[in-house]
Amino acid sequence: MAVMTDSADLTLDEIRVLLAPAIAENAAFDGWGAAARDMAAEMNGIDRDVAALAFPGGAVDMIDAWFASVDAAMLVTLPPERLAAMKIRQRITALVEARLAATAPHREALRRALAILAMPQNVATAAKLGWRSVDTMWRAAGDVAADYNHYTKRAMLFAVYGATVTVFLDDESEDHAETRAFLARRIDGIMRFEKAKAGITRRAQRRPSLTRFVGRLRYPVV
Repeated sequence: MAVMTDSADLTLDEIRVLLAPAIAENAAFDGWGAAARDMAAEMNGIDRDVAALAFPGGAVDMIDAWFASVDAAMLVTLPPERLAAMKIRQRITALVEARLAATAPHREALRRALAILAMPQNVATAAKLGWRSVDTMWRAAGDVAADYNHYTKRAMLFAVYGATVTVFLDDESEDHAETRAFLARRIDGIMRFEKAKAGITRRAQRRPSLTRFVGRLRYPVV
């Protein structure tokens, strides 16, 4: 029988961080519900009632906490000094693969989580959680864009990651080779788009400005 710890020593945020991975372990069998949460609480010596308070939104809150823990694990696997030695394409690829690797032991839990997030009432939350993860990846990769590039990069990676997860869930190849190959092709697409976009931007900057030309007609340079 598990020995209860004094949960008063932990904040609810700390309890969520502590329990999220254990809930995912149980969610593969018990679903994202009270049974998985209670079992995780017992495993970690947390009172069940306190655990319930930590996840007032039920399954969605548990999934949210797990996804946050997966993002944290991804960043631990790829610290800044390791990413710094890579090119941007390698960084994004490595980050996506690290995030998938963190969920690999719990693919059934991930499948169930995505089914819950696909429900109409949870679509907005699903988008928020997905955007949070791709934003974390781009920031870890060193992206500091604050203009429209900030959004286009994340939107593209959001789509790529979602499609890659779909392949990943049913990938039985060794070391998820099929998923890696699929991801590589999609990352190629992002890089080609970014290269083309950069070329268009450079050409636009070199293009004569009609406004500047008219201004010079009115106020000629002496």
